[in-house]
Amino acid sequence: MKTTILTAIMSLFLTANLSAQEVYTNSFDQDLVEKAQQWVEAGEWRNGFTAASPDSSVNLVEFYQQYQKNPEQWKALFKWLSETDLLAIEKGKHPIEGTALVVSVEDSNNSELEKRRSESHYHHIDFQYVVKGIERFAVLEHNSSTPNCEYQPDVIHYDYDVAKARFFDSTTDKFIIFFPCDWHIAKINNDTDDQVIRVIVIKVDYVE
Repeated sequence: MKTTILTAIMSLFLTANLSAQEVYTNSFDQDLVEKAQQWVEAGEWRNGFTAASPDSSVNLVEFYQQYQKNPEQWKALFKWLSETDLLAIEKGKHPIEGTALVVSVEDSNNSELEKRRSESHYHHIDFQYVVKGIERFAVLEHNSSTPNCEYQPDVIHYDYDVAKARFFDSTTDKFIIFFPCDWHIAKINNDTDDQVIRVIVIKVDYVE
């Protein structure tokens, strides 16, 4: 009888822990994670681009899988980055020749978290590369966040628990990739006196 009760208690404890587990992005089995890490380290995806590497926040399995499903856009993206003077190019929209990709070169400023909107996308991936300054990002915890609007045209916003959000700073040696599962906030004030940034934003098609 005692064994049965103890088993039931342990089962409830494990269930409670699983239901309370925080979720920030898609998870994958360890073999696939290791395969993706090796692929990223090998660097064949770079296509001449060596100025920056994926930030530690990037879901490498998603990166690996999306690259395999849509290599032409990713190759064109990194080729454009490698061949363009990202500090000298005019701000605004720039198409990548031979593709449907459009680069947004943004000269902007970080601001208080309360002034920034959360977002995610269903059909596109946000590739973001800060080439001047430091941009702070937040990634939202899924279980404590809820949509606060209708999804349109390819964006949705969230109410969220700031205590469960993860914050990180993006610098010029790293790039960020937000996949549909990565609910995020951009252009948040960093801890320095300089909030001026230049960021390259490219929306890549997300392939199911």
